[in-house]
Amino acid sequence: MPAGAARFGERTVLFGANPNDIKVSGQDTDGRLGVFDYVGQGPGGPPLHLHEAQDEVYFVFDGDYLFQVGERREVVKAGGMIFLPRGVPHAFAQLGETGRMLFMFTPAGRMEDYFRRLAALDGPPSPARAAALFADHGMRLIGPPIDPGHAGA
Repeated sequence: MPAGAARFGERTVLFGANPNDIKVSGQDTDGRLGVFDYVGQGPGGPPLHLHEAQDEVYFVFDGDYLFQVGERREVVKAGGMIFLPRGVPHAFAQLGETGRMLFMFTPAGRMEDYFRRLAALDGPPSPARAAALFADHGMRLIGPPIDPGHAGA
């Protein structure tokens, strides 16, 4: 896939500013793997959640990210990676104004549809809407996002 391209020519932009493009679709792998390229335009990240049936791996290409995996918190900088096992609550927060990560789910699950639905929203969902959206896609909402302003690792 050429640099800057998205699978199926489809651009998925979260909250109007953060491209989260499919690079390898579950359709390509018989549902075994999904790969995404995320470019963050500002601090923050998703709420604390878990995936019932998927493992995740994140490779940080640019910026600094604070990850929480279970009770452990760790800053992952450009060039680093982290594994998030299924069934373990996790979240991340981009700490600076810009960042970029390549991340993958195995199996792919319904994450492509989740990101499409999230991108279709006018802004961040209400807590009740977020919980329903997570549940519809094999995830469970556990708690609030990490506050990037209190990023003590």
